Amino acid sequence: EVHLVESEGGLVQPGGFLRLSCAASGFTFGSFDMSWVRQAPGKGPEWVSSINSGGGATYYAGSVKGRFTISRDNVKNTVYLQMNSLKPEDTAVYYCAASRSRMPIIKATSGYDYWGQGTQVTVSS
Repeated sequence: EVHLVESEGGLVQPGGFLRLSCAASGFTFGSFDMSWVRQAPGKGPEWVSSINSGGGATYYAGSVKGRFTISRDNVKNTVYLQMNSLKPEDTAVYYCAASRSRMPIIKATSGYDYWGQGTQVTVSS
């Protein structure tokens, strides 16, 4: 059975930082590209970042580029999202998602094979 389990999010002050993790099981993690997608209250989903199966290529939405870093550990079957310089507009439920490795890599809010359950990140003073 496939599982993608995100770490607990939380409440962070503007300018603060938070690292999300997503632990995968039930599939060959090293053969899958991984992504993060978020959904803010009252808004549609937004693609945030993707990393290819080997970890050598990363992609970011313009809204987070320079502040967020995606990485993965193919031994621990885990993908991470380091979020720095957080802004109130980063408040959202963050989902990790997996797609079988392909070219071009998926940089979208749909088309993934597996999804996590989501974790709430709130940026507020």
